[in-house]
Amino acid sequence: MNYCSNCGSARLVHQIPAGDNLPRFVCEDCHTIYYQNPKIVVGCLPEWEDKILLCKRAIEPRYGLWTLPAGFMENNETLEQGATRETWEEAQARLEHLSLYTVCSLPHISQVYMIFRAKLRDLNYAPGVESLEVRLFSQDEIPWNQLAFPVIYRTLTDYFQDRASGEFPVHLGELLVHREPIVKY
Repeated sequence: MNYCSNCGSARLVHQIPAGDNLPRFVCEDCHTIYYQNPKIVVGCLPEWEDKILLCKRAIEPRYGLWTLPAGFMENNETLEQGATRETWEEAQARLEHLSLYTVCSLPHISQVYMIFRAKLRDLNYAPGVESLEVRLFSQDEIPWNQLAFPVIYRTLTDYFQDRASGEFPVHLGELLVHREPIVKY
């Protein structure tokens, strides 16, 4: 960010505003503070009998890999509305009986995933514009080595373990990226 969208011309500086404890973008003239907060990703784990609906991505990042239907939440919608919308956009699938299943923080990219378990209303689904293919998979058919995101891998792993036990608690956790230490010679 370079210029203030409130007053229209002043430059922004990156500083800790009075009364705050983190650096923010602040307008030099009107003193508007611009907060940058994590993005919420909402989606569904659509079930049909013993199968799960996955989408093959037609967009970057991770083009051509498989995922659950999910995407960024929009303003003026609930979590459930966002998850339902994303499932419709990516898989043209209708859902019922949504229940929160996974809440996963990804602090390294400032995102929070919120995935719902849901039942497919019917088998009328098709790829949306963001999907190359949409398909139902049984547990032994899941393309584990072709999943787009670690949070999807973790959600599916938890799901199949929970399905075996017959109990589906809400999974709350985080995924951290561990980077190799920088070695200076």
